[in-house]
Amino acid sequence: MPCLYITTNVNLHEIDTDPIFSETTSAVSSIIGKPKKFVMVVLKGSVPISFEGNKEAAAYAEIVSMGGITKQVKRNLIATLGSILHHNLSIPTSRFFLKVFDTTASPFPNAISKL
Repeated sequence: MPCLYITTNVNLHEIDTDPIFSETTSAVSSIIGKPKKFVMVVLKGSVPISFEGNKEAAAYAEIVSMGGITKQVKRNLIATLGSILHHNLSIPTSRFFLKVFDTTASPFPNAISKL
C-alpha cells in the first residue's frame, strides 16, 4: 500500500484540499501501478519549514511503497506531485522535496539469498 505524507508550511484552513487528495491519489496509483483503493494520502499544513534560508511556501513529502519504485517512477512522482502542489497551493516546484522509500528494497541485497 503506497502512503504519501505531505507536510507544508502553507495554511490549509481556508483551502479546499479535496482536489489535492484526489489528484495525488490518482497520480500515485497511476505512476506506481497500484490500485487507488490501496493509496493513502496524509496532508498536514501550517508546519514551520525553512527552505533555502527562508520560510516562503514549501513542501516536504515522503512516499513509502511496497514495490513499484524505479528511477523513472521517482522522476515521475517528483514532477507530477510537485505540479499538483504548485497548482493547488502555489508552492514552486523548486521548493518541493520528495523522499521515496521502497519497503521491498533490501539494504543488503545478498543477505536474503544467503539465509
